Amino acid sequence: MAARRRASSRATATVTATDTDKSKSETPTKQEHADPPIAPPKSGLIFKLCLFFAIPYFYLLFYHYKIESELQRSILINAGLSLAGFFITQKMIPVASRYVLRRNLFGYDINKKGTPQGTIKVPESLGIVVGAVFLVLAILFQYFNFTADSNWLVEYNAALASICFMLLLGFVDDVLDVPWRVKLILPSFAALPLLMAYAGHTSIIIPKPLVPYVGLEILDLGWIYKLYMFLLAVFCTNSINIHAGLNGLEVGQTVVIASAILLHNIMQIGASLDPEYKQAHAFSIYLVQPLLATSLALFSYNWYPSSVFVGDTYTYFAGMTMAVVGILGHFSETLLIFFLPQVLNFLLSVPQLFGFVKCPRHRLPGFNPQTGLLTGTNDGTLVNFFLRLFGKMSEGSLCAALLVFQAIACCLCFVLRYFLTGWYK
Repeated sequence: MAARRRASSRATATVTATDTDKSKSETPTKQEHADPPIAPPKSGLIFKLCLFFAIPYFYLLFYHYKIESELQRSILINAGLSLAGFFITQKMIPVASRYVLRRNLFGYDINKKGTPQGTIKVPESLGIVVGAVFLVLAILFQYFNFTADSNWLVEYNAALASICFMLLLGFVDDVLDVPWRVKLILPSFAALPLLMAYAGHTSIIIPKPLVPYVGLEILDLGWIYKLYMFLLAVFCTNSINIHAGLNGLEVGQTVVIASAILLHNIMQIGASLDPEYKQAHAFSIYLVQPLLATSLALFSYNWYPSSVFVGDTYTYFAGMTMAVVGILGHFSETLLIFFLPQVLNFLLSVPQLFGFVKCPRHRLPGFNPQTGLLTGTNDGTLVNFFLRLFGKMSEGSLCAALLVFQAIACCLCFVLRYFLTGWYK
């Protein structure tokens, strides 16, 4: 979520904020009959991002690798549905914004407190639009790709059930303002459909340098592997949620990671001769393309200065979706390297999250309304760490720097895979 505060249902209530960046908004005694429209989407930015990513992606898909025409067809159908989802999401967000404002689901941007922008009502929980469109696209795609006896259909629907469950719990959190200790365990419930339906392997390939010491090339972990899946789902979901606090950061990191996942999947499909392995990565593409398209539509409204807030609804939904594709696509190790900034943010947050150091309810940087710059505090977040390391920045510049760092982490993953292939595994 972007930095915001949400007013309580009483006009006299004091305003507090959650530790993740969430606001408590005051409900006015009289709701305005006509709320001002939100700012138009930043379409120019989205076009540049799409062009930057689409060229290498489709080059790999159609020219660089010899990918079967049937598989290309399925990916293109999914891409077409995703493109439709982008435009539908972009059109629905202003409509949904009016509805959530009527229900007093709005906040004020804390990182603009003391400026005219800090007094504007910003509609919250717009991640519900992204999640709803995503689920419709994913369900419709089954008609074009899966048959009734498909081996992947059960796991595909289990993945959608987990994502839908997490979307619901995220929206409940936005409405009820669940304490952060409860937030940590919410993904464990949403992961149950996936864990119960999972019928894939539970073995791991031992790294070649360790084979002489272990004495095995493949080790079956059994229930321990499912425990690992469970913990990965919990981590991915919460890590997006706590690495937040700036306009565009939550959606931006999702866009960067989703783009990296798509490139990784295409590269693995093109380099493999194993049909089962190819299908696992194609499965990932079928879920990540709609996620990327709908997230870009939300990003066009959420980039600095944000005209909507995404809420826990989006961060939980996005985190669970990427965890699901990493688990069922069998590239969880790669996914964790893509999540390197989130891992660092979690490690910085551990002393406060687990009570070793006093944890304020709000861990955002300080804001100077005279200069418009953010200043780092001593709170353990990557946002504050960047400000302490590089000095004061504007919110837009800081978010851009964090997203560049996210992209560098993803590029590092590709470099590591290139140099370690054949030696590590």
